[in-house]
Formats: sequence, C-alpha cells, structure tokens
Amino acid sequence: MSPTLTYAWEATDEEIAARYGVPIERIIRFDTNTSPVPPALAATVMAEGVFDTVLSEYPPSDYRRLVAAAADAYEVGPDEIVVGAGADEVLELAAKAFLRPGGAAVIPIPSYAMYRVVTEQRGARAIEVPRRPAEEGWSVDIDATAQAADGADLVWLCSPNNPTALAEPDGTIEMLLAGLEDRASRSGARPPIVVLDEAYAEFVGRSLLHLRGRYPNLVVVRTVSKAYALAGLRVGFAIARATTIAEIARYRPPGSVSTVSATIVAAVLRDGQAMRENVERVASERRRVSDALRLLRWRVGPSVTNFLLVDFETAERAATVADGLLGQALVPRRFAPSHPLAAHLRLTIRDRIGNDRLIAAAAAEARR
Repeated sequence: MSPTLTYAWEATDEEIAARYGVPIERIIRFDTNTSPVPPALAATVMAEGVFDTVLSEYPPSDYRRLVAAAADAYEVGPDEIVVGAGADEVLELAAKAFLRPGGAAVIPIPSYAMYRVVTEQRGARAIEVPRRPAEEGWSVDIDATAQAADGADLVWLCSPNNPTALAEPDGTIEMLLAGLEDRASRSGARPPIVVLDEAYAEFVGRSLLHLRGRYPNLVVVRTVSKAYALAGLRVGFAIARATTIAEIARYRPPGSVSTVSATIVAAVLRDGQAMRENVERVASERRRVSDALRLLRWRVGPSVTNFLLVDFETAERAATVADGLLGQALVPRRFAPSHPLAAHLRLTIRDRIGNDRLIAAAAAEARR
C-alpha cells in the first residue's frame, strides 16, 4: 500500500517573497505557531555557556542530562521518557512502535495534519471522525471516536487542539480512555494506543500526564517548540509508563537531537521562568489582538493557545483575506477547499510589533 500524503509543507520565506513581490525581511510568519525568543530565554542560554559544547562528538546516546531535566520538569521518571527531534519525530516513533502496515489509526478532525501523514507513511489507514461543532468547542465526539477505534491500532488526540485553539473539556479524554478500555475488554482485545499531543499544554497550565498511571496505553507528547519558543532546536518528548516507553525506544535513532539542542533545552527546562514569562506575554497579546480583530468584525474564535482561529464564513472570503495579508508580507495558515476549516484562517500570536502589523492589515481589509 503506497502512501497518499495529504499535506503540503509551508512555503519558505524566499518562495513567498518571490510569489507576492514583498521584501523578504518584511515577512512575518503567522502560520507556524512559533514565538519570538524572549530576552530572558536568550540570557539563560548564554549563561549556560552552550557554545563551549564540543561539536566534534555525538551527543550521549541516552541524552542523560536532557532526560533528567525533562523528568524533573514533567515530574516523571527518567525511564518514562523518550527524546525525539521535535514532537514530529516523537509522533513518527510512536507510529513505528504501534501502527502496523495495513492497520488503522483514528483521528478526530479537524486536528494536526501530521497525524494523517505519519499514519499513511506506515501504510496504515486513517479513520477520520468529525469533532463536535464549533458551538460545542470542537470537542472530541467520545462515542463516535470509541466506536471507530474498534480494531484500530492507535488513536491520535491533541489537547489543546491545533488548529481549533481549544482544550478538551474536563474529563473528556479520560472518559474516552475508559470507554476504549471497556470496549476492548468486552471483545478480549487490547485497547488501542492513545497518543495525546500536548504541544500547547503550557498555555493552559495543566496536563493529563497523571493518567498514564491508570492507562498503560496512553502516550503523552510534549515539546519545547511552542511555549518555550525553541522550535528551531527540534526537541520533543514521549512520556508514558516505562513498559510503554520501552516499546517506543526501540525505534529511536541514537543521535537525532544535536548536542547544542540537548544542552540548551536541558538548561531551559531546569529554569522555567522564561517559559512562564512567554506564556503570560502570549496570553496578554492574544487578548489584545482578539479584541482588536473583533472590533473590525472578524469572527475570532476563543483560544487558549498561541494562535487564533478566524471564521470568514466562506472559503472564498478566507482566500481573499489570505491573499491580502500575503501581499503585505504577513503569512496566515490557510486550509484546502476540502478541509473542514476551509472558511477559516489560523493566525499565530507574534510579538507586539508583528501583531500591530496584522491589526493594521485587518483594518485596511475592512475599509475595502
């Protein structure tokens, strides 16, 4: 079975500059959900003396210092963690460990596009289950998801969810885990692995990591790309019971995370102040930008993350607004015409200067 990939990588700054005739230095990415590096974080990195790191040698194959720092930060055991080159490699490792060719994975949609990509790369089938509507917070349809997961190898979850910008309501994921376990026990089968992507967990200040003690099929994914503003370092983690982690670790390459990345991230995880300051900055800017865009009659949805989802009612209007933003060197996240969010744009919260440019562009669009 050959993969039928359904995801296109973001255009580079160079491609956008050429296509829209804008200066490359003016381009701001509102499509990647990354954050500018806060000054406190830069100071932490310099204090660590990372540039004294020996670059001619591979990192320790067990990433011992990084794993220890992550274990402390997430309050888990070192044997409950696998390190990967960003959350994306962690997702791939989970797919290799638990998703057999010819098998199936369940994806509540809309959600992160890479779940389908890594599923299809394994020669498996993606079973897409629509989420509840926007009026119900885009929450997972527990019954439909559990039913679709009968006989599946894996369920991909994301909370807070990308691109809908909201976390699952309290109790939803635990109810789903319990339902999957109950259905499996009645059929004599093993419940599917549930990979819970918590890339944006720091923005809500809570996690479901504690559920790994009750559910050995739960794998939680964390990253330093979002709240920690370190996307370029490519460091992520899978966290689960030690026995479950051992199954994932069999597929981990020995040196996919660089020595520099491992050193910086270990230091940052041990001092979370810069992350907390960044989360506060994002929350403040998110409120300011949301209010400003709503005054301009943009239908901005609620968000607990570092991005906004804006509903333009039709795919045509969303495309028109996107082209207008791109013409001003502002890059929104667009969705294909067949996507359930085709009438929407997703917009990252940047720094104040970048956000002001977005607000000004929205005001210009409103005047047309």
